[in-house]
Amino acid sequence: MNNTSKKDFIQGIPKAELHLHIEGTFEPELMFEIAKRNHKKIKYNSVEELKKAYNFDNLQDFLNIYYEGAGVLMKEQDFYDITWAYLEKISSQNVIHTEIFFDPQTHTERGIPFGTVINGINEALKEGQKKWGISFKIIMCFLRHLEESAAMKALEEALDYKNMITAVGLDSSEIGNPPSKFQRVFERARKKGFLTVAHAGEEGPAEYVWEALDVLKVSRVDHGNHSLDDENLVQELIKRKMPLTVCPLSNLKLKVVKNLQKHPLKTMLQKGLLATINSDDPAYFGGYVNENYWAIAEALNLSEAEIATLAKNSFKASFLYEKTKREMIKGVNDYHRQTML
Repeated sequence: MNNTSKKDFIQGIPKAELHLHIEGTFEPELMFEIAKRNHKKIKYNSVEELKKAYNFDNLQDFLNIYYEGAGVLMKEQDFYDITWAYLEKISSQNVIHTEIFFDPQTHTERGIPFGTVINGINEALKEGQKKWGISFKIIMCFLRHLEESAAMKALEEALDYKNMITAVGLDSSEIGNPPSKFQRVFERARKKGFLTVAHAGEEGPAEYVWEALDVLKVSRVDHGNHSLDDENLVQELIKRKMPLTVCPLSNLKLKVVKNLQKHPLKTMLQKGLLATINSDDPAYFGGYVNENYWAIAEALNLSEAEIATLAKNSFKASFLYEKTKREMIKGVNDYHRQTML
């Protein structure tokens, strides 16, 4: 399969996205538009200057710019607009299901009501489902660089909007903030009926992945790159059929890997891990889902069969009903079969 046909194959294959921070889809042009609308000053003077600032050396440098951008989001319309822009993008990439993260504490700490955030996001997702048929789930993430008490407060606020939120997660600065720091809040979330996921093993060690599994009792591990450092952990992940939501361009941009040729994704597949491809914070990392598929497929010389496996994994790992998963996986198989005729 040549590069052109591989690109076409990726473009056409149905897929889900399971690791996407909605605040991380904030393209510079929209950021400036909303900042102007809300009379908010940001420290960059132009779209070009902001784009130049997107050269990070590590996760913390990225987070500093990420929070600067999120600071211009103030009204329900702002959260609607950022979500709508993301949906427009993925509708052109044949993403038919998305499970998005949002960070309420980033906004409530600035005095923005929880309802303003979730209602804007949810309304756009509902409209997007009507227009493009993209199904969705919403996952609320706790900021791990803050104390567990702050996460507990966010959880209590979320209870009024439980019908909109499927799961809780854990993101932000990983090093020095192990999953076990949030044991109590995750326990309460599970008792209240939320599913759980957590970022682990991106910059942090394999030990953090163990904690996510055994302490937070997650249904999915976000990233999980460093799981491969511990063969016992790899076997446990395989045994549990535990999904990993891998983000290749994010890993490259944040220096988790030196280059994509050294990315562990193909090894994950070969070992039998349930790996998926996602974009994480696409406005900052240079690509949405299809760009991530294409970049990693080219770097690791993935076959059509491996690309199809990744697409099927994205549905297997989702929080959709089993019947819907089967229908969507059939769609991937049908597509793959047709391309081989």
